[in-house]
Amino acid sequence: MNIYVDFDDCLCETARAFSDIALEMFNIDVPYEKMRYFNLQMAFGLDDEQYDALLRKGHEPEVLLGFEETPGAVAVLNEWIEKGNNVSIITGRPFGSFEPSREWLDEHGLKNVKLYCLDKYGRENFMKNSDFSLKLEDYYKMKFDVAVEDSPTAFKFFNHLPDIKVMVFDRPWNKDAELPGENFTRCFDWESIRERVKNS
Repeated sequence: MNIYVDFDDCLCETARAFSDIALEMFNIDVPYEKMRYFNLQMAFGLDDEQYDALLRKGHEPEVLLGFEETPGAVAVLNEWIEKGNNVSIITGRPFGSFEPSREWLDEHGLKNVKLYCLDKYGRENFMKNSDFSLKLEDYYKMKFDVAVEDSPTAFKFFNHLPDIKVMVFDRPWNKDAELPGENFTRCFDWESIRERVKNS
C-alpha cells in the first residue's frame, strides 16, 4: 500500500505547542481543547502581525524539534513499513522547515519514511531544485491507498483518488466538520487507525 500521513497533529502535537507559544508571546490563553479552528490566526484571534510572528516562532528549528510525538504514531508507521508499505509524510509546513522536520523524524525512529513539503495552503512559492518540495501537479500524480489527515481544508487533496481510505484524526477543530464521503472515517487514536487500515 501507498500511505499518505500528514505531519502536524497526526505525528506530533503541534497545536498544543502553538497554544503554549501564543500564551507566551501574546498572553492569549486558548487551550488545545478549545481550539475550534484549524487556522491558527482564527483559533487565537490574532492580527496579521501577530500571526506572522507566531508562525516564525513556531517554525524555528529548536521549536519544531521540541514537538511531542502523538502517542502511538511512530510504532504504527514502523509497523506499516516493516510490512512493506510505502509511507510518505506530506506536510504543509514551509519548505524552509524541511531540515528540522527531517531531523525530528530521524530522531523519533522514522528514518525510512519519505518527507515531502507541499504548499497545501497557498502560503509560499515553490522551491526549485529540491527533491522534497512538491508542486500541486506533481502531488496529483501520486497515488495513495490510505491517508491520515486532521485538517478539513486538506480533504480536497484526495478528490482525485476516489478509492482512497481517509483516516481523519479526531481533533477539536474538525469535530464539527462534515466528512466528504463514506471513505472518510473519524479515528480517535493511532491504535484505531492501525486497526482500520489493517481491515481495509
